[in-house]
Amino acid sequence: MSAAAIALALVSAILQPTWNALLRGGADRLWTITVMTAVPAVLSLPIALALPHPLSASWPYLLVSASLQVGYSVFLAAAYQHGGLGQVFPVVRGSVPLLVTMGGLVFAHQHPSALAWVGILLVAGGILSLALGRHRTTFKSLLLAVGAGMFVAGYVTVDGLGVRLAGGARSYALWSFLLDGLAMPFAFVAMRGRLRIDVRSAETWKANAAGLISLVSYIAFVSALSLGPIGPLSALRETSVVFAALIGWLFLGEQLTVHRLVSCAIVALGAFCLGHAAH
Repeated sequence: MSAAAIALALVSAILQPTWNALLRGGADRLWTITVMTAVPAVLSLPIALALPHPLSASWPYLLVSASLQVGYSVFLAAAYQHGGLGQVFPVVRGSVPLLVTMGGLVFAHQHPSALAWVGILLVAGGILSLALGRHRTTFKSLLLAVGAGMFVAGYVTVDGLGVRLAGGARSYALWSFLLDGLAMPFAFVAMRGRLRIDVRSAETWKANAAGLISLVSYIAFVSALSLGPIGPLSALRETSVVFAALIGWLFLGEQLTVHRLVSCAIVALGAFCLGHAAH
C-alpha cells in the first residue's frame, strides 16, 4: 500500500470529524447543515452539467437517496443538539456497518462471517459503553445518532444499486450532491419557515467551511481507494472516531476520558471488522 494512499485515508479520517465539529459548534445545527450542503452542490454543478447525465433508470434511486440524505441531516443536527461530538460521531459511524450487516441478515438472509460477528459485538459493545459511565451519552442523543446511522445505511444501500444503473459513477455522485443541496433548503423551510442567510456572518462562513471540508474528505477517501486496497484503507478511515474524541476535547471543551477513548477505539475496530468482512 502506497504512502499516498495511507496519507489520503488519514486526511479523510481527520477531516470527517472536523466538519462534524463545525456543525456541533454551530449556533443552530439544522441551519448550519442546511447551508453547508450548498457548497458541494455549487461546486458540483458545472462538472455535472459537463458530464453525461445519469441514465434514466438511476433517477428514482437518486431521488430516494436525496430524501434519505435529508433525513440523515435532520437527525444528525438534532443529535448534536443533545450530545457531544465525541459521543454522537462514534455512534453514527459505528451503527452504519452494523445496520447494513444486520439488514443483510434479516432481509437478504446473508449470514455474517465470523469476522462480521466479531465486528457486530465490538460495535454494539462500544456504543453500549458510550451510553454508560459518568460522562455517558444521553439516551435521546443516542437514539437520534442511531437514527442518523439508519438513514446513512439506507442511502448507501440505495446508491449502491442506483450507481450501477447510472452509466457513470462520477455523474451519479455529482447529481447526488446537487439533489441534496436542493432538498435541504426545502426541508428547512418546511420545518422552520423562511431560510435566512447573511453572507457576512461568521456562522455562514463556518457552515461554508464545513461543506467544503466534507467534500474534500469524500474526494480524499475516494482517491485513496483508487490507489490501494479497500480493507486496510477503510480501517485507517475508521480512526476518525478517535479523532472525533480528540477534536471535541481540543476545540469544543468536551470531556476526554480513558473510558471514552477506549469506547471509540472499540467502535472503530468493530466497524473495520464489518467493513473488511464485506469485501
